[in-house]
Amino acid sequence: MIDYKPFWETLKQSEETTYTLVTRHRISGATIDKLRNNKPVNTTTLDGLCGIFECALQDIVRYVPDRNSEEGAGKNTATEPDAEKQGKKNLEGAGSMPGL
Repeated sequence: MIDYKPFWETLKQSEETTYTLVTRHRISGATIDKLRNNKPVNTTTLDGLCGIFECALQDIVRYVPDRNSEEGAGKNTATEPDAEKQGKKNLEGAGSMPGL
């Protein structure tokens, strides 16, 4: 799971507020809500926040493994032929990323 706790810590340590992000830097209120609720934010937004705070990505976002995902993490449950077919499907659909 992506977590934006580092963003809030970086914000507190800076001279910025959510108000200045919206009014001065044109970050939308919807984006602030996404950050508040750990919802997906695009990389252009993350890049912009890093620029505003003059910080690294890890000062904005962190990855926290999801407890439900840990059980199956790193395990390929597909059989070899199925995995090979899936690989071919991924190559055929290069350029599109379903689920993002």
